[in-house]
Amino acid sequence: MLNEPDTRNRAQQRENAEPEERTKPVPLIVAAVTLAMVAFGVIYILLSDPFGNSVLGDRRTLADLSGPAPGAAGVADGKQLFAANCVACHQATGKGLPGVFPPLDGSEWVQGDERTLANILLHGISGELVVAGTTYKGAMPSFQQLGDAELAALATYIRGNWSNKAGAVKPGLFEQERKASSRTTPFEGGAALKALGAKPA
Repeated sequence: MLNEPDTRNRAQQRENAEPEERTKPVPLIVAAVTLAMVAFGVIYILLSDPFGNSVLGDRRTLADLSGPAPGAAGVADGKQLFAANCVACHQATGKGLPGVFPPLDGSEWVQGDERTLANILLHGISGELVVAGTTYKGAMPSFQQLGDAELAALATYIRGNWSNKAGAVKPGLFEQERKASSRTTPFEGGAALKALGAKPA
């Protein structure tokens, strides 16, 4: 009986100490590096002037991105207008589709009097049309919804592209032809075009 306390004391002495929670501070080296990075960032922002230096970002305005107004004089792109309005029928080569759509390349109507071409673009054409010795029966829509500068650019492009070597067309011609005619329907074939008083070359 007398030995019991000694046995319990020895058993308690063999046990590990109870775990306890301690606060471990951040190592000084980590704190120093973090502080240095924050300081560098602040100094960089202050010295680089990111809010006014155009090199650091895209500073274009909405006006820069939208560009000049379409149809403005000297701005219309004849090649682009041709691709958007004509290429489906007359093809990128200007050769058209044999028996279906007439060629523009080498066409006497394109290279001939510019007034005739202006009227074709303004009013369209339907019925028989002889181009380069081949008769076509079809219809071409009017493009009078385009501005004078756009029509002039388009006419100039087709008159001077591929094997065509005709001169440029000025927007004033389209303005003049709009005022001179009250036509609301397409020309009825080549005969109606010749009645304009200008024969193809």
